[in-house]
Amino acid sequence: MKSHVAELAGLRERVLAGPSERATAAQKAKGKLTVRERIDLLLDVGSFHEVEPLRRHRASGFGLEAKKPYTDGVVTGWGTVEGRTVFVYAHDFRIFGGALGEAHAAKIHKIMDMAIAAGAPLVSLNDGAGARIQEGVTALAGYGGIFRRNTAASGVIPQISVMLGPCAGGAAYSPALTDFVFMGCSSPARTWSRR
Repeated sequence: MKSHVAELAGLRERVLAGPSERATAAQKAKGKLTVRERIDLLLDVGSFHEVEPLRRHRASGFGLEAKKPYTDGVVTGWGTVEGRTVFVYAHDFRIFGGALGEAHAAKIHKIMDMAIAAGAPLVSLNDGAGARIQEGVTALAGYGGIFRRNTAASGVIPQISVMLGPCAGGAAYSPALTDFVFMGCSSPARTWSRR
């Protein structure tokens, strides 16, 4: 039993470390935080409870069978903001550019369902390339499930989207269906004005 517990602890450490040091360095070189750093800034200290951190895709073809990172490019869970329960999902651009596949979508579906059932706000931290083209229509169906839940949750729970990087396709369409969308400029030199 001790060996199994040690193995699980090792897996958890690998999940928290992210896909690779190289991917993290590339993220940092763009001036961007990692997915877990973003969640830590959003939620009260120590309040995050992750859902399905060991989930991986089951797709094959186009070399996917050789690349099966944990989390499948999205971190999901719940925590508190100022003591209030909030559900969250955040794309991890370091894994497949944050692109959505079947397993990735299933995790988002689950956390959206949990938020609706709990009557708690849902926050999405978006930084993704849209549908994972290698998974074809399965990825697109995943976005269909997200859009359906966005509309079902409208007027039921607050839905808040934060745009933190390039967002293509469904990664832009879903936020457009939410109540609030926060997005900023990636260039520190550029300023925004109100009219």
